[in-house]
Amino acid sequence: MSRERVRDVRAGTPWLLRVPAAVGVLFLLLPLLGMVVRAPWADLPRLLVQQQALQALRLSLVTATCATAVALVVGVPLAYVLARVEGRAVGLLRALVTLPLVLPPVVGGVALLLAFGRMGLVGRYLDAWFGVQLPFTTAAVVMAEAFVALPFLVVTVEGALRTADRGLEEAAETLGSRPLATFGRVTLPLVAPSLLAGSVLCWARALGEFGATITFAGSRSGITTVMPTAVYEAFETDPDAAVALSLVLLLVSVAVLTLLRDSWLRPGLASVAGLRR
Repeated sequence: MSRERVRDVRAGTPWLLRVPAAVGVLFLLLPLLGMVVRAPWADLPRLLVQQQALQALRLSLVTATCATAVALVVGVPLAYVLARVEGRAVGLLRALVTLPLVLPPVVGGVALLLAFGRMGLVGRYLDAWFGVQLPFTTAAVVMAEAFVALPFLVVTVEGALRTADRGLEEAAETLGSRPLATFGRVTLPLVAPSLLAGSVLCWARALGEFGATITFAGSRSGITTVMPTAVYEAFETDPDAAVALSLVLLLVSVAVLTLLRDSWLRPGLASVAGLRR
């Protein structure tokens, strides 16, 4: 945007709107500024190389990546169905898929526990038939993160599929391309920017998940203790360590939003914002 355009926008913005806008910016930035100012910068290297901090960081990166992979495997086909299939059942399915966006994470953790716990709807059979117990394991962390992060990917990719030009797909079909081949060679490249944006949003959401994770997976050092859980526990005994770990999450979040171009992130953010409205 040119400087002249910026001046025109500023000149046309009422003062009554500027004041609450400034308050909103301060409301969002002051907590982050407070954390940066109060951070134990001198002790930061020592705090971050502690074994518990390194284990939590490593586990967070691994589980968030695994959760994103799970979301890609099931989320992309699901987004395709929601975008291309018509019917009342599809509308109900869309509501169920996007429910974790507004569901309190702790409630999601309770739901996972009741479904996949040792006495849960599915968990009891996994335990009886295969001897598999999911709660309070690393797999439970991945499941909890995927549960809350999946809708971000689905909503982003569905929005892109709905607005994508179907002409190329129809041309491929007329040339004899099979549906699966058309999906892989034509459809996916068309929505690749939104697919990347949705994956990044999904990964970032999984990385910061706390409520569902601690409810379904608990906190076992080296097994289920991820960064948000480590921050919560450290805040009670070592506030400086909690701030140091929080800074890591903050820097990762800023890096994710900074390194990607706006053109990649905009489709995902716009889709999620449209859903929330």
